[in-house]
Amino acid sequence: MRAMLAPFLRPFFWDVDAGTFDPTAYPEYTIGRLLERGDLEAVAWLRSTFSEGEIRRVLVTDRRLSRKSASFWALVYGVPADRIAALKHP
Repeated sequence: MRAMLAPFLRPFFWDVDAGTFDPTAYPEYTIGRLLERGDLEAVAWLRSTFSEGEIRRVLVTDRRLSRKSASFWALVYGVPADRIAALKHP
């Protein structure tokens, strides 16, 4: 069986089986993880794999992002801070 997770992405997905995990099958999980922890290569892959709309949707709905990451990506994608789930008070 061919590994589904590219070697350069494996450090960001330490909690899954790299031989069977298909990152495109779980877009919310994959996008959120790479927005939070990804390096330049991982973010380049993210942006070439998922549409800007998909990335924005996760940015708006994922409460697991840190405030720092959420603020950064809100600026990058031009999403108002009051629309970012991770920046809203509980």
